[in-house]
Amino acid sequence: MKTEMTGSIKVILFVLAALMMSLAQQGPMQVAPEHASDVATSNMLAAGTGPQLQQRYPRYKVQAGDQFDVNFELSPEFNQTVTVQPDGFITLRGVGDLHVADETVPELTETLRKAYSGILHDPLISLVLKDFEKPYFIADGQLGKPGKYDLRGDTTLTQAIAMAGGFTESSKHSQVLLFRRVSDQWTEAKIFNVKKMEHEGNLSEDPFLHPGDMVFVPKNAFSKIQKFIPSGNVGTYVPLRTP
Repeated sequence: MKTEMTGSIKVILFVLAALMMSLAQQGPMQVAPEHASDVATSNMLAAGTGPQLQQRYPRYKVQAGDQFDVNFELSPEFNQTVTVQPDGFITLRGVGDLHVADETVPELTETLRKAYSGILHDPLISLVLKDFEKPYFIADGQLGKPGKYDLRGDTTLTQAIAMAGGFTESSKHSQVLLFRRVSDQWTEAKIFNVKKMEHEGNLSEDPFLHPGDMVFVPKNAFSKIQKFIPSGNVGTYVPLRTP
């Protein structure tokens, strides 16, 4: 009896070992998502097409119309002021045309250093931005003065609304939308109940804006009421819905 049990244990151990070897050859196991939406999200993330985490302090990227000074520490004869053309190219003295749009200042400095390495030995280059796209936010919808505003210092959602002329009579205070770009392909949208925040006097949920954010205030349910006629019965006005 003892011999039979020992033999059975050996068989089980052999089967387990074979199974482990088979799994190792197949590679790591993939856990299947429970829902179809999870499958789609997993596929997007695996392909790199889903929303990516935004940098906490993203560096400014040079774009068309920007202007900057290029200074050479050991070769001042190459010092120059450069403007990025509408197609993203710049023209450099002694080097020619280079495409620099969407590069950060450190990346652009390295691009210029490599370009001038062909005519200068280990060039020391520094860049100073002179004219560039300043931080801004967009205010749109049912606001007194919708438009594009400079973002100077820390500015919250309610402060941005005040800068844009405040709410109009047709504003829906409880569903203010904040759009924020999180990558080149994705934009995050959040809804804030500004009416509740102001009524309760609690601005702890009042978010700070980021450069490029857009604030949108939609119309309320009564915004279609535009025409009024006198009513002798109640001594006031009775609203008529616009057909």
